[in-house]
Amino acid sequence: MWKAYNFPVFLLSNSSTLALQEIALRNEKRKKSSTVDVADFDLVMQTTKSGTRDSESCLREQTCLPLGGYSVWSALPPIIASSSKKAKPMILTVASMDAASLFRDASIGADSPISGLISLLAVVDALSRVDGLGDLDKQLVFAVFTGEAWGYLGSRRFLLELDQHSDAVSGLDLALIEMVLEIGSVGKGFTQDDNTFFAHSTKESATNGTLSALKDALGSLKTRSIKISRASKSNPGLPPSSLMSFLKKNPETSGVVLEDFDAAFTNKFYHSHLDDLSNINSSAIVAAASIVARSLYILASDKKEIKNSVLNTININASLVEELLGCLLSCEPGFTCELVNRYIAPSTSCPSHYVGVVLGEPSSQPYLGNVGDVSRFVWNFLADKTAIPSKNMSSTCPKGCSGNGEMCVKAETDGKGVCVISTTRYVPAYSTRLKYESETWEVLPHNSSDAMGEADPVWTESNWDTIRLRVYTVQDTGFDLLVLLLGITVTVMSYIIIVISKAFITKALKRD
Repeated sequence: MWKAYNFPVFLLSNSSTLALQEIALRNEKRKKSSTVDVADFDLVMQTTKSGTRDSESCLREQTCLPLGGYSVWSALPPIIASSSKKAKPMILTVASMDAASLFRDASIGADSPISGLISLLAVVDALSRVDGLGDLDKQLVFAVFTGEAWGYLGSRRFLLELDQHSDAVSGLDLALIEMVLEIGSVGKGFTQDDNTFFAHSTKESATNGTLSALKDALGSLKTRSIKISRASKSNPGLPPSSLMSFLKKNPETSGVVLEDFDAAFTNKFYHSHLDDLSNINSSAIVAAASIVARSLYILASDKKEIKNSVLNTININASLVEELLGCLLSCEPGFTCELVNRYIAPSTSCPSHYVGVVLGEPSSQPYLGNVGDVSRFVWNFLADKTAIPSKNMSSTCPKGCSGNGEMCVKAETDGKGVCVISTTRYVPAYSTRLKYESETWEVLPHNSSDAMGEADPVWTESNWDTIRLRVYTVQDTGFDLLVLLLGITVTVMSYIIIVISKAFITKALKRD
């Protein structure tokens, strides 16, 4: 997927495949015919122009745009800025929302990473129904990054925004993040041979508390069909994950990645267009979400004894998981499903988890037309689930949502929306080596002293129009040559006839 090819490769849709198969069969049946049907792709990429062979040059010539989009984070319960209470230590739970494949618009990523995203959304839904979260010793924060398939640009930018104390991360403090729990690929946790989830970490000491919480959560589920295990010590490090960005920023970060594999991927279609809905098991996602939800409650309680009766109130809505699978991983119903349409007005029906490009100026309050469907859905879903009711519920939304911590959710669906109190924000996701100024992008030089920017890639996508498939009829090459030979023969014969006729007429006139 990362190699350069000097020829284009196209993935046909089902309808295009059927059309071209019909044309191929038609060509087979008329082998002796003088015509044949051919197909080509109408595609013009501006970056192929001379002098724009890399990201820096094409950004300068404005023939490309940087890869990126908008990550989303949310706090449960909301963090009230004016609160006089001392800030609590934070437990950050993360997942990714973007996938990659050889084919741009076929980046489905069902197991890697969307199973983790769906699990996180189910966890937030389950915990939002639990009373007394505000009385826990630690603050729960959830983040969904985009651009992770392209150099972890979402998590890198998130950490840079924390360093800069920008509006996008208002309410968060990197020093207060006590641990990071990442939900990775969990869609294949239920296989015929094994029903085990693995906790990956670079530090055994960092894993102990989290692993203990995971096992306590598993014990409260009272099931023997699911197991939690520490990943093998012989592993060279972490699997591909956002936690790698946090560890590069601070090697002392305490973090765990929950995966459905130990030393080798169980997902044979990682970063492939074949990693679709048929590649995962909804039961595995429900199981992972159940363990994570109860583990977070145990961790946020900071080692206080918790009765099983309390943990038994934290239950995952399996129907919600099934609905999310249909909405995020299939064209039927896809983004036309009731759940998505409850929150946003999607621009397309078939979901694609390709990161896309950054449109316009990056902002913590972006123009929604520049934000992808998945990011907008995740923002509205998290804002709704983590919210507490606002006193201004009758106010006009969004103009009336001016109170402390108030925001407008579901505004896209009916143009009105609902005012709620929530700490949910967009975070621009693009390379830390890019700067937007005067409506143009500038590539910043490498900073060897910056551990984050040292190897931060700048991925861009050429400006291009919609790809179109064209089918038309052309003459057979042999027939064209025959016509050419006949033309030459006629021309030579005509010349000979003219010469003979001219000589004959000249001789006849001399006689007269």
